[in-house]
Amino acid sequence: MYNRFFTGLALLPLLLFATHAIADSAEKISTLADQKEVAVTIYNENLALVKDKRTLTLPKGENTLAFREVSGRMRPETALLQSNSQQEDIVVIEQNFDFDLLTPQKLLEKYVGRTIGIVKTHPTTGEETVEEAAVLSSNNGVVLRVGDRIETGVSGGRLIFPDVPDNLRDKPTLVMQLVSKTDRPQDLELSYLTGGLGWQADYVAELNSDESKLNLLGWVTLTNTSGTSYNNARLQLVAGDVHQVQPIFEKRTRGEVVDVMYAAQAPKMAQESLFEYHLYTLDRPTNILENQTKQVALLQAENISSSKEYLLKGQDYYYRSKTGSLGSKIKVAVYLSYENSKAENLGMPLPKGIVRVYKQDNSGSVQFVGEDRIDHTPENETIRLKLGNAFDITADKKQTDFKKLAGSSAYNYIYESSYRIELKNGKDEDIAVRVVEPMPGDWDILSESLPHKKISSSETEWLVRVPAKGSSELLYRVKVKF
Repeated sequence: MYNRFFTGLALLPLLLFATHAIADSAEKISTLADQKEVAVTIYNENLALVKDKRTLTLPKGENTLAFREVSGRMRPETALLQSNSQQEDIVVIEQNFDFDLLTPQKLLEKYVGRTIGIVKTHPTTGEETVEEAAVLSSNNGVVLRVGDRIETGVSGGRLIFPDVPDNLRDKPTLVMQLVSKTDRPQDLELSYLTGGLGWQADYVAELNSDESKLNLLGWVTLTNTSGTSYNNARLQLVAGDVHQVQPIFEKRTRGEVVDVMYAAQAPKMAQESLFEYHLYTLDRPTNILENQTKQVALLQAENISSSKEYLLKGQDYYYRSKTGSLGSKIKVAVYLSYENSKAENLGMPLPKGIVRVYKQDNSGSVQFVGEDRIDHTPENETIRLKLGNAFDITADKKQTDFKKLAGSSAYNYIYESSYRIELKNGKDEDIAVRVVEPMPGDWDILSESLPHKKISSSETEWLVRVPAKGSSELLYRVKVKF
């Protein structure tokens, strides 16, 4: 029996060839060799629209078309095959997405309950023998019934299979049952939505020596984990928050930062409005390879006016209770701002992303000084980046008085309290610190050492100037009613 089985296995390559030949005659296979062009539109949230155009010749009548090398993350319910001819030459009756790819483990799983062969080599003579085995399980290894015994693992042997199951493919494949009304060559376009493709904007800003100007370079970072490549693709990007019914769980992989000095003369991507979003188009085809992160230039702008701001922001809880000392050496935040306007050599809608800021030191080397994330920013809006906390500027805030004036419930309390904020400046130049205080309930400033500005119904601010190597005080008293 073993010899007969071994003889059958020796003929296996011929049988497999014949099997595939029969399959090929019944199934028209289309690969990337048939591809005429491909266009990829990528959205922010792990979503892309692929339009794959291929030139095919199908027999007239009913066909089985295996459209290979599509995205392994395709949403098959969105797939649409159309002919580019004037008439409807293609009618799709049924489609199946085969994404269960051929691997040794998958092959074992498909053969549970079926018979395979085990080839073992004699350690002394080198003679090979073949035994029949039934696959009982493939979970965390393989369990086989060989004759009247059970074996786990295949020590010193190998497994051979009589054929490859029809639903195992080496590439993600959309199999369509369709009717072709012509036997002439025709351009067929398969469009579908897919996951596994994402993009984000990354920006590199370089400050000049006095921090009054900056140069900005924008990159688009693309990540492809969709299971296939897109060669010479027409690339478009949609910036905006597109609503999707299905939740998206995958996270984009952040690309590497590219130094601004390596991208001189980088062109802008063309942009246009699309519904309530913005569409960016690369002016040349590009390859988006499988399991690749790549970057393409989005924009380049120079001599953008920038301003630096020091901000100390308080909390509203201490206006309703006795707190005494509110902290020693409180950090003062540093912000950098610039305008997204044509007057400042920008003025294009900026996709959300991360802005990384650099500045040259005294030796001319570029050093990283902070980063912040921006949201989608239309033209003529101000971009404000928090870069960190000032090293040489500190604040000491204390509650110097607190008393309850009236009230017996949570809705008619009236409190009065006073505060002292001391700002210290260790720099060699004078600076100004914006002190912003959230004010709860109905509030009124009773006294102050500097004039305040009411920002909103719940916030006020003071601008405190602090001399070089010196300090300044802000004193104020406030009454709040809840």
